[in-house]
Amino acid sequence: MDPAIWSRLPEEILDHILSLLPLKTFMNLRSTCKRFDSLIFSPSFISKHSSAPSLLLLSHPHFPSRVGVYDAATASWRSISPRAAATLLSSSNGLFCLRNSSSLLISNFLTKSSRPIHFPTFPFDFDSLTLISTESGYSIFAHCSRSSFVYSSAAQSWSQFDGFSPALSESCRQEGVFFRGSLYFTTQEPIQIVRFDVRTGEWGSMETELPAGISFARLVSDGERKLYLVGGVGNNGISKTVKLWELDGGGDWVEIERLPEMMCRKFVSVCYHNYEHVYCFWHQGMICICCYTWPEILYYKVGRRTWHWLPKCPSLPEKWSCGFKWFSFVPQLYALV
Repeated sequence: MDPAIWSRLPEEILDHILSLLPLKTFMNLRSTCKRFDSLIFSPSFISKHSSAPSLLLLSHPHFPSRVGVYDAATASWRSISPRAAATLLSSSNGLFCLRNSSSLLISNFLTKSSRPIHFPTFPFDFDSLTLISTESGYSIFAHCSRSSFVYSSAAQSWSQFDGFSPALSESCRQEGVFFRGSLYFTTQEPIQIVRFDVRTGEWGSMETELPAGISFARLVSDGERKLYLVGGVGNNGISKTVKLWELDGGGDWVEIERLPEMMCRKFVSVCYHNYEHVYCFWHQGMICICCYTWPEILYYKVGRRTWHWLPKCPSLPEKWSCGFKWFSFVPQLYALV
Protein backbone atom coordinates (compact mmCIF):
# COMPACT_ATOMS: atom_id res chain seq x y z
CA MET A 1 0.00 0.00 0.00
CA ASP A 2 2.87 2.36 -0.81
CA PRO A 3 1.29 5.82 -1.43
CA ALA A 4 3.90 6.50 -4.08
CA ILE A 5 2.45 3.62 -6.11
CA TRP A 6 -1.26 4.08 -5.46
CA SER A 7 -1.15 7.84 -6.07
CA ARG A 8 -0.23 7.05 -9.69
CA LEU A 9 -3.21 4.74 -10.23
CA PRO A 10 -4.86 5.75 -13.54
CA GLU A 11 -8.13 7.58 -13.02
CA GLU A 12 -10.12 5.23 -15.27
CA ILE A 13 -9.08 2.26 -13.09
CA LEU A 14 -10.02 4.12 -9.91
CA ASP A 15 -13.36 5.03 -11.48
CA HIS A 16 -14.01 1.40 -12.30
CA ILE A 17 -13.11 0.22 -8.79
CA LEU A 18 -15.39 2.78 -7.14
CA SER A 19 -18.23 1.97 -9.53
CA LEU A 20 -18.25 -1.56 -8.11
CA LEU A 21 -19.22 -0.25 -4.67
CA PRO A 22 -22.85 -0.54 -3.58
CA LEU A 23 -24.69 2.64 -4.52
CA LYS A 24 -25.49 3.56 -0.91
CA THR A 25 -21.81 3.23 0.09
CA PHE A 26 -20.67 5.37 -2.81
CA MET A 27 -23.24 8.09 -2.08
CA ASN A 28 -21.82 8.32 1.44
CA LEU A 29 -18.30 8.74 -0.01
CA ARG A 30 -19.22 11.57 -2.39
CA SER A 31 -18.69 14.24 0.27
CA THR A 32 -15.08 13.21 0.97
CA CYS A 33 -13.56 14.87 -2.09
CA LYS A 34 -14.49 16.66 -5.32
CA ARG A 35 -13.16 13.79 -7.41
CA PHE A 36 -15.52 11.28 -5.83
CA ASP A 37 -18.41 13.73 -6.10
CA SER A 38 -17.86 14.15 -9.85
CA LEU A 39 -17.56 10.40 -10.36
CA ILE A 40 -21.34 10.14 -10.51
CA PHE A 41 -21.01 11.42 -14.09
CA SER A 42 -18.45 8.75 -15.04
CA PRO A 43 -19.59 6.47 -17.92
CA SER A 44 -18.50 3.33 -16.02
CA PHE A 45 -20.51 4.40 -12.99
CA ILE A 46 -23.57 5.28 -15.06
CA SER A 47 -23.49 2.00 -17.01
CA LYS A 48 -23.38 -0.02 -13.79
CA HIS A 49 -26.07 1.79 -11.81
CA SER A 50 -28.50 2.82 -14.57
CA SER A 51 -29.58 -0.79 -15.14
CA ALA A 52 -31.53 -1.17 -11.88
CA PRO A 53 -34.72 -3.17 -12.49
CA SER A 54 -38.06 -1.42 -12.77
CA LEU A 55 -40.57 -2.46 -10.14
CA LEU A 56 -44.27 -2.29 -9.33
CA LEU A 57 -45.19 -1.43 -5.74
CA LEU A 58 -48.47 -2.39 -4.08
CA SER A 59 -49.64 -0.68 -0.88
CA HIS A 60 -52.79 -0.87 1.24
CA PRO A 61 -53.82 1.38 4.15
CA HIS A 62 -54.57 -1.67 6.34
CA PHE A 63 -50.99 -2.93 5.93
CA PRO A 64 -48.84 0.23 6.30
CA SER A 65 -45.81 -1.73 7.52
CA ARG A 66 -45.63 -3.92 4.42
CA VAL A 67 -45.34 -3.06 0.72
CA GLY A 68 -45.52 -5.66 -2.03
CA VAL A 69 -42.84 -5.36 -4.72
CA TYR A 70 -43.12 -7.09 -8.11
CA ASP A 71 -40.04 -7.46 -10.33
CA ALA A 72 -41.17 -7.94 -13.92
CA ALA A 73 -37.68 -9.05 -15.02
CA THR A 74 -37.79 -12.11 -12.76
CA ALA A 75 -41.61 -12.37 -12.50
CA SER A 76 -41.27 -12.59 -8.72
CA TRP A 77 -42.77 -10.97 -5.61
CA ARG A 78 -41.17 -9.84 -2.39
CA SER A 79 -42.22 -7.66 0.53
CA ILE A 80 -40.45 -4.69 2.06
CA SER A 81 -41.07 -2.79 5.29
CA PRO A 82 -40.84 0.99 4.92
CA ARG A 83 -38.57 2.60 7.50
CA ALA A 84 -40.58 5.76 7.89
CA ALA A 85 -44.17 5.97 9.09
CA ALA A 86 -45.35 7.62 5.88
CA THR A 87 -48.04 6.92 3.28
CA LEU A 88 -47.17 6.54 -0.40
CA LEU A 89 -49.13 9.05 -2.47
CA SER A 90 -47.65 9.33 -5.96
CA SER A 91 -44.62 8.37 -8.07
CA SER A 92 -42.98 9.81 -11.16
CA ASN A 93 -39.73 9.01 -12.99
CA GLY A 94 -37.85 7.55 -10.04
CA LEU A 95 -39.24 9.84 -7.34
CA PHE A 96 -41.93 9.15 -4.74
CA CYS A 97 -44.14 11.53 -2.82
CA LEU A 98 -45.09 10.39 0.68
CA ARG A 99 -47.00 11.97 3.52
CA ASN A 100 -46.44 11.88 7.26
CA SER A 101 -48.18 13.76 10.03
CA SER A 102 -46.37 17.05 9.48
CA SER A 103 -45.21 17.28 5.84
CA LEU A 104 -44.87 15.73 2.43
CA LEU A 105 -41.67 13.86 1.64
CA ILE A 106 -40.00 13.57 -1.77
CA SER A 107 -37.75 10.49 -1.93
CA ASN A 108 -35.44 8.77 -4.37
CA PHE A 109 -35.35 5.17 -3.14
CA LEU A 110 -32.34 4.35 -5.32
CA THR A 111 -30.02 7.01 -3.89
CA LYS A 112 -31.60 6.86 -0.40
CA SER A 113 -32.13 10.63 -0.50
CA SER A 114 -35.22 12.57 0.58
CA ARG A 115 -36.47 16.08 1.25
CA PRO A 116 -39.39 17.25 3.41
CA ILE A 117 -41.89 19.62 1.79
CA HIS A 118 -43.82 21.67 4.31
CA PHE A 119 -47.56 21.99 3.79
CA PRO A 120 -48.72 25.30 2.24
CA THR A 121 -51.45 25.50 4.88
CA PHE A 122 -52.19 23.62 8.06
CA PRO A 123 -54.13 21.46 8.19
CA PHE A 124 -53.57 20.54 4.54
CA ASP A 125 -56.54 18.49 3.32
CA PHE A 126 -56.43 17.67 -0.39
CA ASP A 127 -58.63 15.48 -2.57
CA SER A 128 -55.92 14.30 -4.94
CA LEU A 129 -52.18 14.72 -5.38
CA THR A 130 -49.95 14.24 -8.41
CA LEU A 131 -46.15 14.23 -8.54
CA ILE A 132 -44.60 15.42 -11.81
CA SER A 133 -40.89 14.68 -12.25
CA THR A 134 -39.00 15.93 -15.32
CA GLU A 135 -35.36 16.51 -16.27
CA SER A 136 -35.58 20.09 -15.02
CA GLY A 137 -37.00 19.22 -11.59
CA TYR A 138 -40.32 18.23 -10.10
CA SER A 139 -43.70 19.71 -9.23
CA ILE A 140 -46.46 18.64 -6.86
CA PHE A 141 -50.08 19.30 -7.76
CA ALA A 142 -52.68 19.13 -4.99
CA HIS A 143 -56.37 19.60 -5.72
CA CYS A 144 -58.50 20.89 -2.85
CA SER A 145 -62.19 21.65 -2.62
CA ARG A 146 -62.01 25.25 -3.84
CA SER A 147 -58.44 25.76 -5.02
CA SER A 148 -55.31 24.07 -6.33
CA PHE A 149 -51.74 24.19 -5.04
CA VAL A 150 -48.57 23.64 -7.07
CA TYR A 151 -45.13 23.18 -5.53
CA SER A 152 -42.07 23.88 -7.71
CA SER A 153 -38.71 22.35 -6.82
CA ALA A 154 -36.98 25.11 -8.80
CA ALA A 155 -38.59 27.88 -6.74
CA GLN A 156 -38.87 25.70 -3.61
CA SER A 157 -42.26 27.24 -2.89
CA TRP A 158 -46.01 26.69 -3.28
CA SER A 159 -48.35 28.63 -5.55
CA GLN A 160 -52.09 28.76 -4.92
CA PHE A 161 -54.64 28.99 -7.73
CA ASP A 162 -58.17 29.76 -6.62
CA GLY A 163 -59.88 28.73 -9.84
CA PHE A 164 -60.93 25.10 -10.07
CA SER A 165 -62.91 22.80 -12.36
CA PRO A 166 -66.38 22.00 -10.93
CA ALA A 167 -66.53 18.96 -13.23
CA LEU A 168 -63.60 17.44 -11.36
CA SER A 169 -65.24 17.49 -7.93
CA GLU A 170 -66.76 14.02 -8.28
CA SER A 171 -63.56 12.51 -9.73
CA CYS A 172 -61.09 14.05 -7.31
CA ARG A 173 -59.53 10.72 -6.31
CA GLN A 174 -57.73 10.56 -9.65
CA GLU A 175 -54.13 11.51 -10.18
CA GLY A 176 -53.62 13.79 -13.13
CA VAL A 177 -51.94 12.56 -16.31
CA PHE A 178 -49.07 14.83 -17.32
CA PHE A 179 -48.90 15.49 -21.05
CA ARG A 180 -47.21 18.42 -22.80
CA GLY A 181 -47.20 20.77 -19.84
CA SER A 182 -50.69 20.09 -18.51
CA LEU A 183 -52.39 17.64 -16.19
CA TYR A 184 -55.40 15.87 -17.69
CA PHE A 185 -58.36 14.40 -15.79
CA THR A 186 -61.49 12.54 -16.86
CA THR A 187 -64.83 13.19 -15.19
CA GLN A 188 -67.88 11.08 -14.48
CA GLU A 189 -71.22 11.62 -16.21
CA PRO A 190 -71.24 13.56 -18.41
CA ILE A 191 -67.83 12.20 -19.33
CA GLN A 192 -65.37 14.84 -20.46
CA ILE A 193 -61.65 15.61 -20.26
CA VAL A 194 -60.43 18.65 -18.35
CA ARG A 195 -56.87 19.92 -18.08
CA PHE A 196 -54.84 22.07 -15.72
CA ASP A 197 -51.91 24.11 -17.03
CA VAL A 198 -49.19 23.57 -14.43
CA ARG A 199 -47.36 26.76 -15.37
CA THR A 200 -50.27 29.23 -15.48
CA GLY A 201 -52.73 27.51 -13.15
CA GLU A 202 -55.57 27.76 -15.67
CA TRP A 203 -58.28 25.13 -16.12
CA GLY A 204 -59.72 24.20 -19.51
CA SER A 205 -61.57 21.50 -21.40
CA MET A 206 -60.20 19.23 -24.11
CA GLU A 207 -62.07 19.94 -27.31
CA THR A 208 -61.53 16.47 -28.80
CA GLU A 209 -64.76 14.48 -29.12
CA LEU A 210 -64.84 11.26 -27.10
CA PRO A 211 -65.69 7.90 -28.72
CA ALA A 212 -69.40 7.08 -28.91
CA GLY A 213 -71.04 4.89 -26.26
CA ILE A 214 -68.26 5.29 -23.72
CA SER A 215 -69.30 4.40 -20.15
CA PHE A 216 -66.07 5.30 -18.33
CA ALA A 217 -62.75 6.81 -19.37
CA ARG A 218 -59.21 6.99 -18.01
CA LEU A 219 -56.10 8.56 -19.53
CA VAL A 220 -52.51 7.29 -19.75
CA SER A 221 -49.42 9.07 -21.08
CA ASP A 222 -46.04 7.61 -21.97
CA GLY A 223 -44.43 10.95 -21.19
CA GLU A 224 -44.50 13.69 -23.79
CA ARG A 225 -45.10 11.65 -26.95
CA LYS A 226 -48.42 9.82 -26.78
CA LEU A 227 -51.71 10.08 -24.92
CA TYR A 228 -53.95 7.03 -24.58
CA LEU A 229 -57.58 6.63 -23.57
CA VAL A 230 -58.83 3.51 -21.77
CA GLY A 231 -62.59 3.22 -21.72
CA GLY A 232 -65.57 0.95 -21.41
CA VAL A 233 -68.18 0.86 -24.15
CA GLY A 234 -71.78 -0.13 -23.46
CA ASN A 235 -75.23 1.13 -22.57
CA ASN A 236 -76.69 2.82 -19.47
CA GLY A 237 -73.33 2.93 -17.74
CA ILE A 238 -72.74 -0.83 -18.17
CA SER A 239 -69.57 -1.73 -20.06
CA LYS A 240 -69.80 -4.58 -22.54
CA THR A 241 -66.23 -4.24 -23.72
CA VAL A 242 -63.07 -2.28 -22.89
CA LYS A 243 -61.18 -0.50 -25.65
CA LEU A 244 -57.94 1.41 -26.04
CA TRP A 245 -57.58 4.57 -28.13
CA GLU A 246 -54.62 6.75 -29.06
CA LEU A 247 -54.73 10.50 -29.71
CA ASP A 248 -53.48 11.05 -33.25
CA GLY A 249 -51.77 14.09 -34.71
CA GLY A 250 -55.08 15.56 -35.83
CA GLY A 251 -56.54 15.51 -32.34
CA ASP A 252 -58.84 12.51 -32.86
CA TRP A 253 -59.12 9.33 -30.79
CA VAL A 254 -58.17 6.32 -32.92
CA GLU A 255 -59.07 2.83 -31.66
CA ILE A 256 -55.98 0.61 -31.51
CA GLU A 257 -57.02 -2.38 -29.38
CA ARG A 258 -59.82 -4.00 -27.38
CA LEU A 259 -59.74 -6.28 -24.36
CA PRO A 260 -60.42 -10.00 -25.16
CA GLU A 261 -63.88 -11.16 -24.06
CA MET A 262 -62.87 -13.52 -21.24
CA MET A 263 -60.49 -10.98 -19.72
CA CYS A 264 -63.15 -8.30 -20.06
CA ARG A 265 -65.63 -10.43 -18.11
CA LYS A 266 -63.17 -10.76 -15.24
CA PHE A 267 -62.39 -7.06 -15.26
CA VAL A 268 -66.07 -6.07 -15.21
CA SER A 269 -66.80 -8.54 -12.38
CA VAL A 270 -63.89 -7.12 -10.38
CA CYS A 271 -65.21 -3.57 -10.73
CA TYR A 272 -68.87 -4.44 -10.19
CA HIS A 273 -69.56 -1.70 -12.74
CA ASN A 274 -68.31 0.82 -10.14
CA TYR A 275 -65.75 2.45 -12.40
CA GLU A 276 -64.85 5.30 -10.06
CA HIS A 277 -62.46 2.80 -8.44
CA VAL A 278 -60.55 2.29 -11.72
CA TYR A 279 -57.25 4.08 -12.33
CA CYS A 280 -54.45 3.67 -14.90
CA PHE A 281 -50.76 4.46 -15.24
CA TRP A 282 -47.80 3.88 -17.55
CA HIS A 283 -44.97 1.53 -16.62
CA GLN A 284 -42.07 0.66 -18.95
CA GLY A 285 -44.04 0.18 -22.15
CA MET A 286 -47.14 -1.15 -20.37
CA ILE A 287 -50.54 0.44 -19.82
CA CYS A 288 -51.63 -0.72 -16.37
CA ILE A 289 -55.32 -0.79 -15.46
CA CYS A 290 -56.05 -1.16 -11.75
CA CYS A 291 -58.94 -1.10 -9.30
CA TYR A 292 -58.86 0.05 -5.66
CA THR A 293 -60.94 -3.00 -4.72
CA TRP A 294 -58.77 -5.67 -6.39
CA PRO A 295 -55.08 -6.63 -5.80
CA GLU A 296 -54.26 -7.48 -9.43
CA ILE A 297 -53.20 -5.44 -12.44
CA LEU A 298 -54.58 -5.83 -15.93
CA TYR A 299 -51.90 -4.57 -18.30
CA TYR A 300 -51.38 -4.11 -22.01
CA LYS A 301 -47.91 -4.41 -23.57
CA VAL A 302 -47.88 -1.69 -26.21
CA GLY A 303 -44.92 -3.10 -28.16
CA ARG A 304 -46.30 -6.64 -28.38
CA ARG A 305 -49.99 -5.65 -28.43
CA THR A 306 -50.89 -8.32 -25.85
CA TRP A 307 -53.04 -8.28 -22.67
CA HIS A 308 -52.07 -9.94 -19.39
CA TRP A 309 -53.04 -10.22 -15.72
CA LEU A 310 -50.29 -9.68 -13.18
CA PRO A 311 -50.22 -12.56 -10.64
CA LYS A 312 -51.57 -11.71 -7.19
CA CYS A 313 -49.10 -10.97 -4.42
CA PRO A 314 -48.74 -14.20 -2.39
CA SER A 315 -48.20 -12.37 0.91
CA LEU A 316 -51.66 -10.79 0.88
CA PRO A 317 -54.16 -12.07 3.46
CA GLU A 318 -57.15 -14.11 2.30
CA LYS A 319 -59.55 -11.27 3.10
CA TRP A 320 -59.09 -7.66 2.13
CA SER A 321 -61.03 -4.44 1.62
CA CYS A 322 -60.94 -1.48 -0.74
CA GLY A 323 -57.71 0.53 -0.83
CA PHE A 324 -55.17 -1.17 -3.09
CA LYS A 325 -52.81 1.34 -4.68
CA TRP A 326 -50.16 0.51 -7.27
CA PHE A 327 -47.09 2.59 -8.09
CA SER A 328 -44.59 2.49 -10.93
CA PHE A 329 -40.97 2.59 -9.74
CA VAL A 330 -38.37 3.11 -12.46
CA PRO A 331 -35.10 3.89 -10.63
CA GLN A 332 -33.44 7.09 -11.82
CA LEU A 333 -29.98 7.98 -10.54
CA TYR A 334 -30.33 11.63 -11.54
CA ALA A 335 -33.81 12.21 -10.14
CA LEU A 336 -32.76 14.78 -7.56
CA VAL A 337 -34.90 15.62 -4.55
